[in-house]
Amino acid sequence: MGSFTDLEVWKKARAFRNNIAELVKAFPPEEKYRLTDQIIRSSRSIGNNIAEGHGRFHYLDASKFLVNARGSAAESIDHLFIAFDNELINQDTLDSLSKDCEECMRMINGYISYLKKQTEH
Repeated sequence: MGSFTDLEVWKKARAFRNNIAELVKAFPPEEKYRLTDQIIRSSRSIGNNIAEGHGRFHYLDASKFLVNARGSAAESIDHLFIAFDNELINQDTLDSLSKDCEECMRMINGYISYLKKQTEH
């Protein structure tokens, strides 16, 4: 079955998480325990939930964690809008990172569909 680290969706989530980690280094100190902490947590949660879902035996168990990963991705996009609205990032950064995160969500949906088909055989 392989490791979760072999999954393209996990690799995409990892790249997104690392981009967020770099981004928040430029956020002002007063955001450390507010937006910075929130967006780091949500971006980490995407890959964490993909990994945990991969470790589950049954499709239904795995899919619960993948749905959580998708929710964390949506939360991360909302945090990016907050950063944009508070003039911490520009439109290009918002667009680029949102696009990356939306791609994660599409890949998660594809992984859920793949797992569901595997259980139908």
